[in-house]
Amino acid sequence: MFRTAWFYVTMLFSTIYFGLTAIIAGLLRVPRKPGGVYEYCARGWSRINLKAAGIEVLTAGREAVPRTPVVFVSNHQSWFDIFALADTVPHYFSFVAKKELRKVPILGRAMESAGQIFVDRQNRQAAFSAYEEAAQAIRSGLSAVVFAEGTRSRTGEMLPFKKGPFVLAIAAQVPVIPVYCAGTFDILPKGGTRIKPHPIAIIYGDPIPTEGMEYDDRERLMDVTRKAIEALRDQSDKTLGRGGT
Repeated sequence: MFRTAWFYVTMLFSTIYFGLTAIIAGLLRVPRKPGGVYEYCARGWSRINLKAAGIEVLTAGREAVPRTPVVFVSNHQSWFDIFALADTVPHYFSFVAKKELRKVPILGRAMESAGQIFVDRQNRQAAFSAYEEAAQAIRSGLSAVVFAEGTRSRTGEMLPFKKGPFVLAIAAQVPVIPVYCAGTFDILPKGGTRIKPHPIAIIYGDPIPTEGMEYDDRERLMDVTRKAIEALRDQSDKTLGRGGT
């Protein structure tokens, strides 16, 4: 129980500190750039909360990620996916998040100041407008991180994928990087409150090119990406040192 209490206290104060820092930077119109204040806030907030929860993050496959902008497409089991990805994604990036997060005190305003993209999944026209905005940001040099299922799984099993992330990658004409977050569900499942610390793994797959693809290719790209993420899931035990070949 002490670890859980310490995590929530740390998350509260770290959100206030890093969130207000990002908000003030936004009010001062500080430019968004790699290694700048917004990236400092995102990575610092994530790392301090992972440490408070006693979580070690292992990674595999980051060396295969190209240096040019990409769309990282990940599964989503827990809030700890967000912390681990923000800590380990090897690019300057923006999350594509559901619009409800904008209403979270401090955090929502900080995300907006940092240029995170909010999507209204109940409004198809607004969602595609947000994805077009994200595509423009990617074409200007920013990578995006998207949870393909649109929400956290309540069982740990992958939910059906949304098409939006793949429309985004095709619109930007940049590769998709499949990502599997392993072990986060057991730490803090959706609806849970108690932290159960153990190592987690973030596994990055090989780039899936989208050059030359068009809107009608979105389902094919979605299917290819899902199969790639399932393959990463199958190798996650090896990354976590649980055996395998």
